[in-house]
Amino acid sequence: MKIDISSAAPLKHATAALVIGCFEDARDELFTACDAALDGCLERLFVGREFSGKINTTRLIHTLGRLPAERLLLVGLGKKGELDEGRLRQAAGNAVQALRGARVASFAAALHLAGNPETALEAVCEGTLLGSYSFDEYKTRDRDERFRFEGMTLLLPKGGTRKEAGARVAVTGAICRGVDLARDLVSHPGNVVTTGYLAETAWNLATCHKLSCKILEMDELERLGMNALVAVGKGSAEPPRLIVLEYRGAGDKGRPVALVGKGITFDSGGISIKPGAGMEEMKTDMAGAAAVLGTLEAAAALRLPLNLVGIIPTAENMPDGKACKPGDVLTSLSGLTIEITNTDAEGRLILCDALHYARTTYKPAVMIDLATLTGACVVALGHEASGLMGNDRRLVESLKRAAERCGERVWELPLWDEYGETMKSDIADLKNSGSRDGGSITAGWFLKQFVGKTRWAHLDIAGTAWSDKARPCSPKGATGVGVRLLIEYLRGK
Repeated sequence: MKIDISSAAPLKHATAALVIGCFEDARDELFTACDAALDGCLERLFVGREFSGKINTTRLIHTLGRLPAERLLLVGLGKKGELDEGRLRQAAGNAVQALRGARVASFAAALHLAGNPETALEAVCEGTLLGSYSFDEYKTRDRDERFRFEGMTLLLPKGGTRKEAGARVAVTGAICRGVDLARDLVSHPGNVVTTGYLAETAWNLATCHKLSCKILEMDELERLGMNALVAVGKGSAEPPRLIVLEYRGAGDKGRPVALVGKGITFDSGGISIKPGAGMEEMKTDMAGAAAVLGTLEAAAALRLPLNLVGIIPTAENMPDGKACKPGDVLTSLSGLTIEITNTDAEGRLILCDALHYARTTYKPAVMIDLATLTGACVVALGHEASGLMGNDRRLVESLKRAAERCGERVWELPLWDEYGETMKSDIADLKNSGSRDGGSITAGWFLKQFVGKTRWAHLDIAGTAWSDKARPCSPKGATGVGVRLLIEYLRGK
């Protein structure tokens, strides 16, 4: 969506729709002015309880020529004392959903004028861009009649400069493009987004943003000893790969931050095959990889002054005569041996090789992995928060603060050594699956064995990468979770 900036007064700006924020318990200057222009219509809506100003409510009315704006969209902000960036972001998402329903393609927003001038502009811009996203590439009917937003005009407060506002909008736009990339990748079907497709996407990013990129193919993976990654992918006709992208925003200064994303492009469960019901959703098992690619896209566009390396182990987990079997023992890149007790616990296998590779090759200052790793995390936290684990208190707390600021919630889970007892094998150093109890934690504990003393955090996004219901800032489907969280963390470094 194109975003323009105007210093015009809201009541003098001609537009198809003017979006304003309304509180439950207060009337600000803009509301009062609009109400007066409409002969008290807005206040009557409140008195008659046709609109309350509560969060997640909207009301679209026609101005009948009494304002230059053809329509006025009232968006609930809740109680004035509770307004923050998260509520403004949510309100902006609600606004674009209401405008989409009314097929209003261009509009002006004064929603941010109700919030903190230092942060409200970004919150409204972000909520609008995230909420306006749609994925309909494979729908062929009525393509010419399909609704598309044309643009939004942000109306500046008194004293605001277009140059400063434009810079702030540009930053938000870059972040949201990273989210959109991640959403697109997760939304595509598994016959499109293969390991080769992810590799091609990485090459395209490298070309566009002048990053360095290398793809390790099957023969090199075998030569290096990345047997855990190879074992997961060898049952598929699509070969496993390791994708490495480097962004050097700090040149030769400073050790990089390593971002590792699980890239299972389709997860059948392998020999330990999943039930058929719902298996189509297993195209989403590469959401961690998508988040890393989206983060590299945004970081490069923002020219963040730090070094990043994105590492994506990618494979298709399929049953075949060559597929690994329960009971097999393999030697990981680190040298630790692993007994396969469940081929559907494949994510930790490709990640353990990638984490060891990242640690030994790049000696990063910080390592963060993202993975749709366990159904147990969905059971524990539902779809409202990602699971967070780590071996460094400062890193964990930094991620929690970043999550609070950007609205991508996380919840910390413990990594006590007692949880590792269930992951010990009788015939190897480790096994890849233990009991169902504490399943997300035992998977995190398994990964911890491969990070050494590197500062490391693990984000289990199994419950947050895909949503079965539409939300204000995210339509039903892929959420792009992780991109905004990581960029928020990196910008705060």
